[in-house]
Amino acid sequence: MKRLPPSIVDFHVHLFPDKGFDAIWNYFAAMGADVLHKLYSGPCIDYLHAHGVERIVYSNYAHKAGIAAPMNDWNIDLLARHDRLYCFAAFHPDDDHGLEDAARMLDHPRVMGIKLHFQVQKIYPHDPRLFPLYELVMEKKKRLLLHVGNGPTTNPFVGLEQFLPVLGRYPDLPANIPHMGCYEFQAFMTLLDTYPHLYLDTAYTFWPETPFFFNLDAAYLEKYKGRILYGSDFPNVILPRQGEIDHLLSLDLSQEFYDRVFYANGMALLDETCP
Repeated sequence: MKRLPPSIVDFHVHLFPDKGFDAIWNYFAAMGADVLHKLYSGPCIDYLHAHGVERIVYSNYAHKAGIAAPMNDWNIDLLARHDRLYCFAAFHPDDDHGLEDAARMLDHPRVMGIKLHFQVQKIYPHDPRLFPLYELVMEKKKRLLLHVGNGPTTNPFVGLEQFLPVLGRYPDLPANIPHMGCYEFQAFMTLLDTYPHLYLDTAYTFWPETPFFFNLDAAYLEKYKGRILYGSDFPNVILPRQGEIDHLLSLDLSQEFYDRVFYANGMALLDETCP
């Protein structure tokens, strides 16, 4: 029986101010999908540490102009209070001083980079307003967390077709793609063959019998085990966090897969990006 490594790096956690969490949970509830683990930031961090997560990489995003800077002030305060915590900070291209605020955040030693949620922010990934941000992130040797897949829900701003122009312009883009690129799993996985700085994370895609379940042969996971990061999407999940872990273990992949995906790959990126 394969096992998890003694410590886990979770590369996809959401932390928001309490009012932000309340708004997100109410949105989920209105769609008939109640969030199971309703934990505000402090209790969420404590829960994950108590369940084997050594390092937490979290993100938040600005769904409209004017909130990225105060969100990032909150991020800096949270990082100061938790030493095993890392952040993908917020950005919105309509903010007057958005690029300056992004530079401020990228200079923080435990800010991994910038999060963009194209589906929620209703921005195309190839929007030219984002090009200076991409270039700044690369200049600072940080990373991007890009919700660019068309799952678990979709709109015209996401999908592989919208992302390819960005890779054409920036083939060395240092980006994490959450949810294994759901629903275009195979297309996003094969991007790893061409673009050396892309990673995928597992968040929200390994509960069996759900519409957003990872539906490729497990051999793909083994092949790309060096470019996959464990992520839980915690606490904004509608099914038990442990369920995804249990399913991944049930696949009985190599012990190297579990050691790399749950720990070594994440630690290597942390050491590279936030030394």
